[in-house]
Amino acid sequence: MSISNKAAIVLMVADSKAFRAALERGGLAGQFDVVDTAPGQKPPADVMSRTEILLAQSAAPGLLAELPRLKWVQAMTVGVDNWLARKDLAAAHMLTAARGTHRVQMPENILGAIFHVTKRFHQIGLNQAKSEWVRSVSAPIAGKTLGILGLGAIGQELARKAAALEMRVIGTKRTPEAVAHVDQVHGPSELDSVLAQSDFVVMLLPATAETDNLINAARLAKMKKTAYLINFARGAQIVDDDLIAAVKGGTIAGAVLDVFRTEPLPSLHPFWTTPGISVLPHIGGLHPQRNEMVADLFVENVKRLVAGQPLKELVDRARGY
Repeated sequence: MSISNKAAIVLMVADSKAFRAALERGGLAGQFDVVDTAPGQKPPADVMSRTEILLAQSAAPGLLAELPRLKWVQAMTVGVDNWLARKDLAAAHMLTAARGTHRVQMPENILGAIFHVTKRFHQIGLNQAKSEWVRSVSAPIAGKTLGILGLGAIGQELARKAAALEMRVIGTKRTPEAVAHVDQVHGPSELDSVLAQSDFVVMLLPATAETDNLINAARLAKMKKTAYLINFARGAQIVDDDLIAAVKGGTIAGAVLDVFRTEPLPSLHPFWTTPGISVLPHIGGLHPQRNEMVADLFVENVKRLVAGQPLKELVDRARGY
């Protein structure tokens, strides 16, 4: 049996259909051996020796070091802290994130979280289950201030949608510069000003050493007592005990959390039972066609790699995203 000498693309995902279809549409499938490998497993030895491209959510420890021709890793997620923490990710390995694939669903889910705490549909649903007619007055969000911590691609799309709902939008950006639909753009050092002005604080920051434990008791005390904290970024950016104390003590009105230090969130964690804290099961970036979205980005980058062009959404390792 002859062994191929073609460079290999390894698709380390549970379902590769969307990626294979995109490679076919792009006229690329014939240029590579495209090999499916179950997440956490290793490709066959002859494939490992020829692998130049790896698409994966994660990979077995040490695997990257066993791929001598590996040039590029395409992450399935926007956050890449798990990849950057790997000891086998070499300087020669290009790493790209799936930035841009959350543009639609993440802002919609964040707005859903804001409606959740202002429109009281959840409580109305509980009343319906008891056949109880209880009048309810929902608080308007028009005229309220939305503070976005992290005005990247998702934050900017959220700002556009929020402005259409007549919200005042402010936020932080590593390099403070004018952003469409944002009234005030602050640098990271002006975080406290954003916290003090906002009725809803949305966290969309990348996972870095600077953002770990960013929201603690001192920063929660800067927020309005009527304000809500909404975290769709990383669980480690909030000090859990400080948030629980702030909500229980009335320092802030409440929180909607989609990300946690440990996932799934342990059943005994007090977030589950703290009045005013809503727990979401990490729904932020999910979309029925998410694989197709990532596949489009992936194929665009395969074309760029073949053409010797810079890859899109290349991770800046110094910044951590």
